[in-house]
Amino acid sequence: MDIRELEIFLVVAEQLHFGRASQACNLSPSALTRTIQRLEEQLEQSLFIRDNRKVSLSPAGERFRSYARQTLQEWQAFRTTLQAEEQVAGSLSLYASITAVYSLLPQLLEAYRRAYPEVQLELRTGAAEQAVSLVQSGEIDLAVAALPDRQRSRIEFLPITTTPLIFIAPKSAEPDLPVIGDGQLDLSRAPLVVPQMGLSRWRLEQWLKEQRITPNIASEITGNEAIIAMVRLGCGVGIVPQLVWERSPFREDVLVLDNAPVLDPYVVGLCTSRRNLKRPSVQAFWMLAEKQAGGFT
Repeated sequence: MDIRELEIFLVVAEQLHFGRASQACNLSPSALTRTIQRLEEQLEQSLFIRDNRKVSLSPAGERFRSYARQTLQEWQAFRTTLQAEEQVAGSLSLYASITAVYSLLPQLLEAYRRAYPEVQLELRTGAAEQAVSLVQSGEIDLAVAALPDRQRSRIEFLPITTTPLIFIAPKSAEPDLPVIGDGQLDLSRAPLVVPQMGLSRWRLEQWLKEQRITPNIASEITGNEAIIAMVRLGCGVGIVPQLVWERSPFREDVLVLDNAPVLDPYVVGLCTSRRNLKRPSVQAFWMLAEKQAGGFT
């Protein structure tokens, strides 16, 4: 039994007419009949019920049709994978924050290098809030970014992990932090260290607007890692993804505030343009990320 025999069987199963099937397979009627007979001999079952008027599948034929379809689909998928691996070459530019490079990318990059050694990897690091705009401008093929609340046209996102947004303060400042009557942090008086742009800035502004609070912004910073450093120096209360705080060398020098507002968490993942996703090198990276996404924490 080979792939060609399965293909011939499926044509006969679809046509339910040996004459039309032989024409569709470009075989003589006798050759097609011999192929079906060989399959029936190997299976020791009749695949078709034939009479003078019609041809129909036997119960065994119905089951064999499902098997043949699944086998051909797997075979075609396997061939496609091999062809894609042979064709993946060129370059791939990737943008991520330092935290993402340390926490989210190591296994993925290693797997990609093993599978596609001919691809030249170009890794750039920088502020997470710039990731999507770099992809949109075409400067970068792929980026690690926070999933925006509003889907952007021509940009594809692949979620990898979720991390809460947390408020942090210098440990030395804990007794002096302003609070309101119920013990909650008073964001109208607490000096804030905030990102210049990006999702966490937008979510903070939305919360402040809903609460009708005018914030006391002490400093605007590019990069979550830099926000932690500024908070450590005593510049104010900052807002960062928990994932960044957990990987920070200054983690023990700042305090996570339990009495701060609760904002929606970050969904972090890969983003690329729909045009880039058609390129073999980008598509291969994307597919690896899909396989490994369940293992990220």
